[in-house]
Amino acid sequence: MAKTVLITGCSTGLGNTTARKFAGEGWNVVATMRKPDPRLAEENPERISVTELDVTEPATIEAAIAAGIERFGRIDAVVNNAGVSILSIFEATPMEAIRGVFETNVFGVMNVIRAITPYFREQGGGTIVNITSNAGFVSNPLLTVYVATKHAVEGLSESLSYELESQNISVKLVEPGAMRTTNFATNTMAAAQNVSIPESYKSYFDHMMNAMMNYPFENADENQVADQIYAAACDPSDRLRYLAGPDAEETAKLRWSGSEETYMAAMRDLLGQTAWRNSRNSRN
Repeated sequence: MAKTVLITGCSTGLGNTTARKFAGEGWNVVATMRKPDPRLAEENPERISVTELDVTEPATIEAAIAAGIERFGRIDAVVNNAGVSILSIFEATPMEAIRGVFETNVFGVMNVIRAITPYFREQGGGTIVNITSNAGFVSNPLLTVYVATKHAVEGLSESLSYELESQNISVKLVEPGAMRTTNFATNTMAAAQNVSIPESYKSYFDHMMNAMMNYPFENADENQVADQIYAAACDPSDRLRYLAGPDAEETAKLRWSGSEETYMAAMRDLLGQTAWRNSRNSRN
């Protein structure tokens, strides 16, 4: 019997690519999105079912799980992919906007996990794959709120990997690097237009934005990230983290292979913080 995966955030980008990946590997896919678009299912109607799911609305999560079980008989894995971001100066970011990002990226993930866990326990097991980012273990200026949510999901997932083992449920983390060619990056930039930049931060913001636009690593490829998500869902081992993308691999080395001082110095150089500091000092 073919296995079934439920994936959140499949309307575009990584979620859409991941749904195609699993279907291509012979899995049944419950491809969920806030506003269902039937075109994805039309590409492979035997394997893909498109269903409404808003991670901030628990009733839609329960309904999507039920619909997936009714269509395919069971669910073997869940991929928590849905996410949002905002590019801003933290001090100037309205708390309403901050809460909105946390509602999707953190509480939304928790909502899905809480909904699927009883089913997996009754079934005898299952796998939960949470998509974070290399921003879940390193940090970036101007993405403070997003980074905070991804750090939260990293901690949640690691703790749950121990806790849910007692229920025969496996937890995995996939940590992609920057995917600036996706709608996610476009939406992040669009959200930035709604937050003003304080005058005292403008020179810093402009400098760091320029550094961000000249990021020294190639984009993480969506298909390679989808491959890692699939590998994580299929891996029966205790492995927790799966890196995807050249910057994720490099920043992981910086984070975990050297001293804190070496890591902080290297990240300041990488992100453009050192260049900004030198520029400021030269003007003073």
